[in-house]
Formats: sequence, C-alpha cells, structure tokens
Amino acid sequence: MAKIVVVTSGKGGVGKTTTSASFATGLAQRGHKTVVIDFDVGLRNLDLIMGCERRVVYDLVNVINNEARLQQALIKDRDIDNLYILPASQTRDKDALSDEGVGRVIDELAQEFDYIICDSPAGIERGAILAMYHADEALIVTNPEISSVRDSDRIIGMLDSKTKKVERNEGRIRKHLVITRFDPNRAQREEMLSIEDIADDILKIPTLGVIPECPSVLNASNQGVPVIRENDSKASEAYDDLVARFLGEERPYRHIQPQKQGWLARLFGG
Repeated sequence: MAKIVVVTSGKGGVGKTTTSASFATGLAQRGHKTVVIDFDVGLRNLDLIMGCERRVVYDLVNVINNEARLQQALIKDRDIDNLYILPASQTRDKDALSDEGVGRVIDELAQEFDYIICDSPAGIERGAILAMYHADEALIVTNPEISSVRDSDRIIGMLDSKTKKVERNEGRIRKHLVITRFDPNRAQREEMLSIEDIADDILKIPTLGVIPECPSVLNASNQGVPVIRENDSKASEAYDDLVARFLGEERPYRHIQPQKQGWLARLFGG
C-alpha cells in the first residue's frame, strides 16, 4: 500500500518545493516507485525544479476534470526510472481542486506507487488543506526565524485536526520537522533560532533533517535539478541523510556545528 507524505509549511519561500523534489528523488534513488504531486495550482514551480517544465502537456486539474487520463499527465523523470511528477495547472485557480477529484487521483496513484509526495502550497488555503487531507505522514518545513516557526505551529494544529485519519478516529498523522537555511555560526551568535529552540521548545516535534544555507540550492534550482543530486554539496548530503532517516536508517547530523574561524577572519570580523 502506498504511503502518502505531505510536505507543507506555514510560510512561503522556506524551501518546501525544494524539499519535496529532493525527498521524492531520494526515495526513488533507493528503489521506491515515487510520484510527487504539485498542489500549488496557479503558480506551479515543482516542474521547474525537477527540470521537466517543457514536457508538461496535461496537469492535475485536467485529470480531476476528466480532461485527461492520469497516465497522460504523469511525467517520468529522464534519469531516475522510479520517479514521476504530476504537475499543477498554471492557468487555473485553487478552486479548481475538488475533494472528490483529489481523492480519486490519490486512490488511483496508490495502486501503482510506493510513495506519493504531496507538495503543498504554503499556508492554510484550499490547496494546502487538500494536500494534507489524505496524508499518512507530514514533513513540516521551516526556516530558523520566529515568523516561519510560528506559522509552522499553526500548520501542526491543522494536521492534528483536518486529515482523513483524524476524521476516521484512526489517530494523528506522524509529523517530522525539516529546518532549512540553517547557519550554525549565526545560531551561535543568536542571530537566528537554534535547532533546540525550534524543535524542543516551540514546535515539539522530532527533527528529520537540518538543511544548511548552501549556494548549491540556488544553483540546482536554476539548472532544473533537485539539489540532492548535486554531488558533495552540504545541502545534498543533508537531504540524503533526511531520506535515510525517514526510511529508518541511523544517520548523524552534519553541518550543524559552528565552524572555527582562523585568526585572520577573527581579526577582521569575518
């Protein structure tokens, strides 16, 4: 049976789609047949990060409206056999998503895939609610700043009250924290929240991954490649560790300790 994972956030611009792309890619690289769905109707960025924007013919809304079959809308990744993308519509608004239509698409995908990754819009509007409704687990993406963490706390409340599992009295979905754009030196100087501030004191959910501030994230996005495939970068290593932990493997956390500065950097305040 397929496992459905929603990747969500309270605030936009925190790296949620980047996380969805790398998470789905990492699962597929490990042999799991994986599909990632873009629920951000009207914007549609997942196809850009996955490098398949020119191959979009049909989208999620076309399938919901019976204007195309699901197999016509699914895009197979060029390099990874087990990875597929279901893009969002760029010309419709979020009201084009219906409860029944989304449920039908999820049920059909569940017959074929091991993992269904739902790349949610930020916040609590309709697309976000539909993306989380069918989920078994959730990745909550936040930056180490108070406004982002506060909005993530609200998303946790939605995940604890607005899912199918809760409605059916089957318990709450499992939640994982993903902290992005983390800089341990700035955290040490108290210029941003620490991992402990976010995970233990405020949100109180287990941390699955800490993604460091890293230029490879922007470089990969501009090239249309999930950053997990950028070899030897700090961000790719952190996302690889995240996927491994999700699948039950023990991995130490890398790139979360402050780096000692040389005497020249200290002299000039670097």
